[in-house]
Amino acid sequence: MAETRSFDDRDGWIWIDGKMVPWREANVHVLTHALHYASSVFEGERAYGGVIFKLSEHSARLRKSAELLGFELPWTVEEIDAACDEVVKANGLTDAYVRPVAWLGSEKMGVSPKGTKPHMAIAAWDWGKYYSPDIAARGLRMDIAPWRRPAPYTAPVHSKAAGLYMIASLSKKHADERGYDDALMFDWRGQVAEATGANAFFVRDGALHTPVPDCFLDGITRRTIIDLARRRGIEVNERAIWPDELESFQQMFITGSAAEVTFIQSVGPWNFEIGELSRQMAKDYDDLVNRRLNY
Repeated sequence: MAETRSFDDRDGWIWIDGKMVPWREANVHVLTHALHYASSVFEGERAYGGVIFKLSEHSARLRKSAELLGFELPWTVEEIDAACDEVVKANGLTDAYVRPVAWLGSEKMGVSPKGTKPHMAIAAWDWGKYYSPDIAARGLRMDIAPWRRPAPYTAPVHSKAAGLYMIASLSKKHADERGYDDALMFDWRGQVAEATGANAFFVRDGALHTPVPDCFLDGITRRTIIDLARRRGIEVNERAIWPDELESFQQMFITGSAAEVTFIQSVGPWNFEIGELSRQMAKDYDDLVNRRLNY
């Protein structure tokens, strides 16, 4: 069972800048640049049976995200991979969530990051399904987010940057307060974008439709599902999707390392069924990450 204590008060080990540190001592200074100016990037990964799924892809994206924010991590993909594996083993975990995070430190203070140094930490903990089993079984009820994904010329939208999640957090809070499980976000044009922390897929007449990730993250799980679907001969359409088209879709699900494949019951006034194609994608993904499916 997952721990319910505060995340700063747990047993275990966290990797920071090349060293294993006792969990409760894994701290940064209050004048850390990232805390004030959002110079932080992160990854969300899952280990299944002690093996982190698509670890190197996550590590490569972490380095790329930092690069897009203007700083370079001094650790290679291979070194980040090894550190993630070390953290999972040091904490005695097999099925776990893994969180690498990189940021600019407290060496200097001011809007300019000049003079600050990159740091990195990796934590891992026992974390079950992102949504409770009863919610996942019936499908999520989603609100329409009050915030929109920004245009690519206004923010580094292809970086998994902590600052870009502010509007997602606000949208999730708004949905929670209104009795919904999550929210669907549109982009600055008004097109369908994604959920607050997962990519969106729709089903119509046996084909998949998913928004083009031109202003939000092209998720690793998203790409995996597209590949799995095409291997089955399922048509996948990556394209612009407008809200008035949602009533024509029969099924919907969202994907992400945390959410995995989660069914959607409704979005605002639009309702969906949990159909065979969605269930097949969920099963294929579960079989893949648990190494029951050759890939």
